[in-house]
Amino acid sequence: MLETIKKRRSLRQYLDKEIEKEKIEEILRAGMTAPSAHNRRPWRFWLVQDKERKEKLSRVQPYASFSAQAPIVLVIGSDKGRLWIEDCSLVAGLVYLEATNQGLGTCWIQVREMKTAEGKDTEEEVKKIIGAPKEVQILCLMPLGYPTESLPEHSEKEFERKKIVELRG
Repeated sequence: MLETIKKRRSLRQYLDKEIEKEKIEEILRAGMTAPSAHNRRPWRFWLVQDKERKEKLSRVQPYASFSAQAPIVLVIGSDKGRLWIEDCSLVAGLVYLEATNQGLGTCWIQVREMKTAEGKDTEEEVKKIIGAPKEVQILCLMPLGYPTESLPEHSEKEFERKKIVELRG
């Protein structure tokens, strides 16, 4: 597992190549295994594949422009609830790892508490684009695609002992 974790990178450029349905299914299955508060499993997913919607999503916040070129933009959201952010963040982490395991790239694009270039609420704009009900909350976008480049794995240098406090009895 650590091998896959070390390979996980935020990738923002994708080949113009369709993603196999089986790979998408595995990514969604991985996400749905995430733990959730009281086992509520409040998450919801939208697989955006049409060019017009992807283009609109790429403009919902300043750092989303690269998502237009991805074959699929996965939108991760939730039913309303007190711990939805934590629940969906765990889902997104597993999506990252399974995408890496499947040879795909992705990158978290923040939606919650962001603004469009025009100052509109990003979450509300995303809901309009994907046709999500008002009671749903949107956490992030995760474009998925075959990466155009292979970035180096994370190294042992990133393990920083000084950030660890050991408390012993």
